[in-house]
Amino acid sequence: MGTVQIFLQKNEAGDEKWRGSVGSLVEAPIDQVWNLVSQSSRLSEWMPVVERCTDLGGEEGFPGYVRLVSGFMFPQNDGDRSWIKERLVSMDTSSHSYVYKMEASNVGLDGSTNSLTLFDYEDDTTLVNWTFEINPLEGTSEDTIIDYLGFLYKSCINKIKCAIDTSSQSECTGE
Repeated sequence: MGTVQIFLQKNEAGDEKWRGSVGSLVEAPIDQVWNLVSQSSRLSEWMPVVERCTDLGGEEGFPGYVRLVSGFMFPQNDGDRSWIKERLVSMDTSSHSYVYKMEASNVGLDGSTNSLTLFDYEDDTTLVNWTFEINPLEGTSEDTIIDYLGFLYKSCINKIKCAIDTSSQSECTGE
């Protein structure tokens, strides 16, 4: 697997968003990666912290589609699962990219956006680039939440290859 790079963007004066980006190479053809990451029904295959993804409205793949993602994305004081209601802002199959906006959650990420873009790298390798923009969260520092999200998205990118290639499951699970 390629090297994961995390880029942090510090706020400019007056900017109310925290931003970060995670990118890594996945040794699989872009169409295979896109087939996995563009389907909500397959989210739990490559997002280790997601247990369930439920369609709430609209048609998947089209702006306005709404889904409810739940699992252990963020630790909760009461031990309950995290949940995030996301709306698809845009999806462009030809450029292998999409943007989701978090409309409601029990983790304080309302109004945040996540963008995923794939790039055909070379030799059946895909560059996965994930960017995020969140509203500042009370009770935590920008560096802490950006580092956590970077770690979370890095874990997801690392799991993509495992989800595509079932023959490498022992490599992915450490067995």
